[in-house]
Amino acid sequence: MVLVIKGDMMKKAFRVKDNKEFQAIFKKGKSFANRQLVLYYRKKSGQAHFRVGLSVGKKIGNAVVRNRIKRYLRQSFHELEKDIRSEYDMIIIARQPTNNMEFKEVKSSLIHLLSREGLLKRSNKKRKN
Repeated sequence: MVLVIKGDMMKKAFRVKDNKEFQAIFKKGKSFANRQLVLYYRKKSGQAHFRVGLSVGKKIGNAVVRNRIKRYLRQSFHELEKDIRSEYDMIIIARQPTNNMEFKEVKSSLIHLLSREGLLKRSNKKRKN
């Protein structure tokens, strides 16, 4: 499968980058996981757009594999952007099974986590691709 990427998939302003922010979300936020991904999230009132931090550890695979997983996750967030509640900061941690997954599987796993925790504005069961 070839993934076509147009422009900046997820603007840098919408990313959690600072270690202090990561730690605050880990310590004060909530978490939920499935076999493929772990989601940490924290409500941040008054925020105009959700923010995301991605973590793909070295145990998952080499740099090529890790970057592909991050690309899939960023593209998934980009496609779901209008459906995700804006007042949350989130961290997604990839687990071992993601190294063999295609884009649709990663996106489906992400939708599962977000819908399960009520981070989607409306039900997304109709949108599978």
